[in-house]
Amino acid sequence: MAATRVYVARLAGLVVLGPDGESIGRVRDVVVAVRYDGQQPRIHGLVVELPTRRRIFVPMLRVTAIEPGVVTLNTGTVSLRRFAQRPGELLALAQIVDSSVRVNDPDLPDLDGIDVFVADLAIEQTRTRDWVVTRVAVRGHRRIGRRRTVHVVDWMQVSGLTPYEVGRPGQDVTQLLSQFEGMRAADVAHLLRELPEKRRIEVAEALDDERLADVVQELPDDEQVDLLGHLEVRRAADVLEAMDPDDAADLLGELSKGERESLLALMDPEESEPVRRLLEHSPDTAGGLMTPKPIVLTPATTVAEALARVRNPDLTPALASMVFVVRPPTATPTGRYLGCVHIQQLLREPPAHLVGALLDNDLSPLLPDVPLGAVTRYFATYNLVCAAVVDAENHLLGAVSVDDVLDHLLPQDWRDQEEVHVRVAGHE
Repeated sequence: MAATRVYVARLAGLVVLGPDGESIGRVRDVVVAVRYDGQQPRIHGLVVELPTRRRIFVPMLRVTAIEPGVVTLNTGTVSLRRFAQRPGELLALAQIVDSSVRVNDPDLPDLDGIDVFVADLAIEQTRTRDWVVTRVAVRGHRRIGRRRTVHVVDWMQVSGLTPYEVGRPGQDVTQLLSQFEGMRAADVAHLLRELPEKRRIEVAEALDDERLADVVQELPDDEQVDLLGHLEVRRAADVLEAMDPDDAADLLGELSKGERESLLALMDPEESEPVRRLLEHSPDTAGGLMTPKPIVLTPATTVAEALARVRNPDLTPALASMVFVVRPPTATPTGRYLGCVHIQQLLREPPAHLVGALLDNDLSPLLPDVPLGAVTRYFATYNLVCAAVVDAENHLLGAVSVDDVLDHLLPQDWRDQEEVHVRVAGHE
């Protein structure tokens, strides 16, 4: 049965179907038009994310039913124009939820005169088929060892939900962060880019260093620089420490020399040293593309030990495809390179065998000054997803992986480009 009253937080992620039952996308937010006459805010429509990740606007008059798990439209024809927020509009999940408000409800005297936070909004359909905000769920500050109580009050008893008030800094992000739980860093980065700048910064400040580092690595270069610039400088250095050295070097390479040196000086020397070495190479060479932290083993390492290293969940699939064998020590750039062992070879050998007996000596490593084009041809010629980089004395410097090559081959705005041939409600 179609609902005539729903809470917006429950709409997030629901599948949107056309009248023929074909999936169009998923609900990502609700567009609220705040009125200055004190009347209930109207719901202009839904922000729907297509399979291409493009976010479009679907007017609420196109919504024929909201049911558990699905939103159905009365037409399969929707505008594919990218959603753009208009003056006077607020996004329910990205901006209103978690904002600070005051409640004037005679039945809740304990809330009188104190700041509380919006936990959710109830929207209802009127007789004219319009949808309006009717109720607001609010929560107080968390007390140690206790859950925060949620109260549902009438919209007219809430003050502070205006574009000006919602736009003030320091807004909570509890509900917003809950949407990111369990998501891949690349998907979080995409959602972060869709947020208003204020909320984007507040979410970034709330994420822990490791999570933020993973997300930053998935942003375009200019947006990485912008986000880093909004962080306190000590925090920025901590995030750089948590990033992969090659990604940190790429980001620092976009900054001025003074900014770069200031951040490097604040980083732990063990973390900054490999980044400094990478910055010595041109970004479009093997030395600039490589990571200094591939899997490096000695010849006496057993196959069982090698496979245990490969199983590290922090490794990308490309880096896990190959191990590199050197004479001790194994820390780059000190060990003399002996050869590599492919993961398929490791899987075929008894666990007690030594990797030193399995070396692929026919695959010549790359030198750090080899340009991007030559690296690409090298990968294509030998069907590789990972390759060693050595210096003139045959010391292992690091490894180039195919994901780093692709990042430099694709146009800078590749994250903004979408597939052309996408079916929407039965139409090409």
